[in-house]
Amino acid sequence: MKVGNYIVLITFFVLMIYASLGFPNRGDANARMHQEKSLAGSINAPSYYIHYAERDDHTPNMVTVILADYRSYDTLGEETVILTAGLICFLLLRKKRTANDQK
Repeated sequence: MKVGNYIVLITFFVLMIYASLGFPNRGDANARMHQEKSLAGSINAPSYYIHYAERDDHTPNMVTVILADYRSYDTLGEETVILTAGLICFLLLRKKRTANDQK
C-alpha cells in the first residue's frame, strides 16, 4: 500500500514540474499575459482594468474598482465562504451547558 502511495506522490510531483516548464520566465515583458490583445483579439482583462477603471467607476483607487465592481460576485462568494467557516467554527467550539452548570 505504501509503495502505491509513493508512486502516486512522485507521479504528481513530476507532473507539476513538467507543467511548470511551460510558464514564461519571471519578469518576461514579452509574455502573453503582458500583451494588450488576447488570442481572440479582445483586450486582456489586466489592460482593461488599468486603462478604464477610473472611467467606469469614477474612483481613483484601482484595487477598489476591481474588487467592488469587476469581481464583486467572486468577492461576495469568498466572503460567504469565510462567514460560513466562521459560523461552523463557532458552533463546533461553543460551550454547551449541562445540568450542573445551571445551578
